Amino acid sequence: MTKMTQHRFTVRLLTPAFLGDAEQSARWRTPPFKHLLRQWWRVQWAAEHGFSNDIRAMRREEGLLFGHAWLKDDRFMRDGRWVTTTARKSLVRLRLDRWDEGKLKKNSWPSDGTVFHPEVQNPQGRAIPVGSALYQGFGPLIYDKDRRATTLKANAALQAGESAGFALAVPQDAAPGIERALALMHRFGTVGGRSRNGWGSFVLIPESDTSLLTVSLPLRPWKDCLDRDWPHAIGTDDRGPLIWQTQPHENWQALMQTLAQIKIGLRTQFVFTTGRNAPAPEDRHWLSYPVTNHSVQSWGKSSRLPNTLHFKIRALPNGQLVGTIFHVPCLPPPQFQPSRKAIEGVWQRVYELLDELSREPGKRTYASIQDQQRRSALKPTLERLRLQRVKE
Repeated sequence: MTKMTQHRFTVRLLTPAFLGDAEQSARWRTPPFKHLLRQWWRVQWAAEHGFSNDIRAMRREEGLLFGHAWLKDDRFMRDGRWVTTTARKSLVRLRLDRWDEGKLKKNSWPSDGTVFHPEVQNPQGRAIPVGSALYQGFGPLIYDKDRRATTLKANAALQAGESAGFALAVPQDAAPGIERALALMHRFGTVGGRSRNGWGSFVLIPESDTSLLTVSLPLRPWKDCLDRDWPHAIGTDDRGPLIWQTQPHENWQALMQTLAQIKIGLRTQFVFTTGRNAPAPEDRHWLSYPVTNHSVQSWGKSSRLPNTLHFKIRALPNGQLVGTIFHVPCLPPPQFQPSRKAIEGVWQRVYELLDELSREPGKRTYASIQDQQRRSALKPTLERLRLQRVKE
């Protein structure tokens, strides 16, 4: 009988989470957490194996641990003997102690702060402020024209401050890798819709005899990370890890407004010269795709390129919140016909702007914003922001 190691945590949300069920109502559910655990397990597996790109070996180990239906009759050598695999259930047992519906309803969504966006204008060409939460959560969040306010598209969301018991049981020989993945989840993980923008940020608080989560960061030079098309490490450059942190904020609403301003600056520093059905991708397309009103003819409307720059909100001991921005670089899939030279140039400008926001206001040049008009438009907002590099 396989010996199991158990872990017990309280998972507490720091920002609202858009976790839906079949009725479009928010609900605590285990699949998003298991998916996130697998995602960070792959990252720790890559680091443990010297950032090997042996996809078959990684998928085999993942399938043996988390369950699979694709390894049938796959024969391989393990511990000096031949092993033949068949489809199997997951050996990782994961449970939440509640499955109830979210408490944050449409009519109780908090009022939204506004941010400047240089590309959102009225018919007269004047800039129109946009809702910061709406910008960061568009899709799960919508603009209610009758109420003239941001609100939920679905019936409810999980509310910041809600918590649930989170328990796992894993085979003892797999426990070290799972513990490293849990530590990365705690530090960088988010769940639900628009989670790359910081929604669904959470903390894992150890319970009973579960130890604190610690792990060495899976760091790799960012240009080396472009040798493959799957996220496997946090990038580094000559200044250290590609991790930045905001100033402390009192609540998630104010922090989401800051993160929206940062994201708008990072994206709109790249000015489009084409519109729909562009004959070739422009710099901004390499950040993420699709882009409203700016499709690429060869990529079509159904292609999806997720942003590899992530936002996570974390809690300080005094109860304040900070935003963490980190990059998990990888090359876009082959169907995008990625230009490595163009992609390197794009991300270099993103890092330059984030580092610019780490300098004293008034001493910044914003050289990464090459379009002079766009630089002038963004500067007043960017001057109010302050980041710092995380040296870990």
